[in-house]
Parts: sequence; structure tokens; C-alpha cells
Amino acid sequence: MKNVVLLGSTGSIGTSTIKVAEDLPDYVHLIGLAAGNNAPLLLEQWRRHRPEALCLNDPARAAELQAVLGGAARVYSGPEGLMKLATLPGADIVLIAIVGTAGLQPALAAIRAGKDIAVASKEILVMAGQIVMEEARKQGVRVLAVDSEHSAIFQCLEGRPASAVRRLWLTASGGPFRTTPKAEFGAITVERALRHPSWVMGPKITIDSATLFNKGLEMIEARWLFDIEMGRVGVVVHPQSVVHSLVEFVDGSLLAQLSTPDMCLPIQYALTYPHRVSSARVQTNLAKLGALTFEEPDLDRFPAVELARRAGERGGTVPAVMNAANEVAVTAFCQGRISFPQITEAVANTMARHEAVAQPTLEEVLAADAWARGAVGL
Repeated sequence: MKNVVLLGSTGSIGTSTIKVAEDLPDYVHLIGLAAGNNAPLLLEQWRRHRPEALCLNDPARAAELQAVLGGAARVYSGPEGLMKLATLPGADIVLIAIVGTAGLQPALAAIRAGKDIAVASKEILVMAGQIVMEEARKQGVRVLAVDSEHSAIFQCLEGRPASAVRRLWLTASGGPFRTTPKAEFGAITVERALRHPSWVMGPKITIDSATLFNKGLEMIEARWLFDIEMGRVGVVVHPQSVVHSLVEFVDGSLLAQLSTPDMCLPIQYALTYPHRVSSARVQTNLAKLGALTFEEPDLDRFPAVELARRAGERGGTVPAVMNAANEVAVTAFCQGRISFPQITEAVANTMARHEAVAQPTLEEVLAADAWARGAVGL
């Protein structure tokens, strides 16, 4: 049995984590749940699982929920509330599924409190991978992957050192515009961009998957999770989304992890690691799936991949700037203020104007993030 704190319980990863907890009541015990401002769903989740602590962004809504629950649970609010949940004394692991950069400080707080963390918010390692991983090593805690791609690599590596690896291969579905001509990108609507062919996800990550920025962020995340330089992290397009990623070893062997697309599987593996626990939720019929295909990503139509590679190679504050500019640009696109191609253009322009800090402190990372949000100019 593991006592789990879940930050981001009402989003797509959060609700999948709730399913895993309900599938495995003898293995997963939810003791803390944090949501954005979806108080009705958070209350429903509390009634099913009875965690000892909850958190909402809005202090007024948190106070209303506290009044409903009385003394049955503590209800915190805002960034301070996330820190409270991340450091609950009884927690064994903190799963961070908050969209954007808000999960960074709670992640570090959890690590410093001696908790393992499971990372679904890739921005944490994109912004401050060196700081987070060094702190985890110092505290002797695990940083476990929840993204399907990084979970696949973790399972294939099975503790083998980076020196045994020739290349890590992250698979990408290619998104909804894999075959769309570049000349048509300017007419892409938000509605079309939100129709992902393989996965059901929140709007931010779905747009990132359409631009392939999501894969770029995952490349940087992999660099830190597996202690391997960016030059040995590659991307291959795999439209069926059955092979979740591969490890190519120095002798030429390739190991892959396969399953039908379902986020419950990598979530379950992170929460039950190092054990594998029986579950009937994910079923994979290879004969029914038929062919599995692979192709090179088109870097002309999807320049986000190389932008991210350059950011990861430069390191320092550059990935934080790239990530922040992308968050602002995606919001602007979703609000109809810029076109689809302008997402990548805005990020590239912001990166070009940034004066990078090579070995930043956490404060300098956060300052770079704040600078980029203003500098992107959208």
C-alpha cells in the first residue's frame, strides 16, 4: 500500500489516477487531492476516497468546501495549499499532474520532505531539470515518469546505465496534422487542433501535440530523467501510438514497450513501482492492431522539435524561456489571437532575445520564466 498525494486530481491525468486508485484499493490510498477550481468534482472524489486533505486555487471556494466538510478533512488553497499537500507527513509519493509551471515548487518541497515524486507535468523538468534531479539524488528519493513515453523508456532500461545506451527514441503520433500540407497551417482552427488522433488529453497538451512542442518538451525531460545528453535523444513518428518509446543499446539492440494507448498503465506502474500489479484495464490485441508503422518527423512543418533540441543543448535558462513562451502562445492561439504557425514563431523569437544564464539558481529560472511571459508580447 502506498499513500499518494495527487496534485491535479480533476484533469485528464488526475481522473485517470483516480481510476487506478479504484482499480487497486489494496495498493493505492489517496490521502491528498488538489484541484484547480472544480470544487464539485473534487468533493465527489473526496466522498469516494476520503483523503485527509484537499486544495483548491481559490480561497473563497476552499472556504466553502471546508464548510461543507466540517472537520472531516482539511481544505487548503492556492500555492501555499499545494505545498501543504506536497509535504503531508503520511505521503509516500506525490503525483504531480498540474498543467504548466505551478508544479515546480511543490515538486521540490515534496523531494525535500523525503517523498518520491511521479511527474506528469513535464514543465517541472524542462524548467529546472538539473535542480530537481540533483535535489532528488541528495535526498535519496525517486523521480518516476508518468508520461507514457518516459515510462516506456524507464521500463526498457531496467536500471541499465546511460553508457549502455546508443539512443533513446521517443515516439510521436504525429498529431492531427501529420499529413496536412504546410501551406494550410495558417487556416488551422482551435477545434481542429484539439482533435488528437490517439489520446484524450487536456487542451494545453493537445495543442502541444499538434505543434509537436509536446515531443520537444519530452526530449528535454528525457535528458534529465535518464541522465543522457540531448544528442542521444531522438524522435520517430508512430501514428498508431502502440509503441510508446524505444531504447537503442550500444550493441544495436532495440527494446520497446507496447500497449494500446491508455494513461492508466504508466500511472499504475509509477504508483506501484517496483512491483507489477495485476489489472484488466489495459488489453492489447496485436493481431487486431495489425501493422505498426514509423516515419521521420517533418522538421520543416514542425520546427518545434528542433527548437526544443536547441534549448535542451544550450540548457541553463533557455528551456524555461521556451516553455513559458509556448504556454503564452498556446493560450493566445486558443483565444483566437494568433494563428497556428505563430505559436512556434513566437517561441523562436522570444528564445532569440533571451540572455541565457548557464548555471541558474531556482530564482533565476523563475525570473527567466517571468521574463519570457512578458517578452513574448501576445
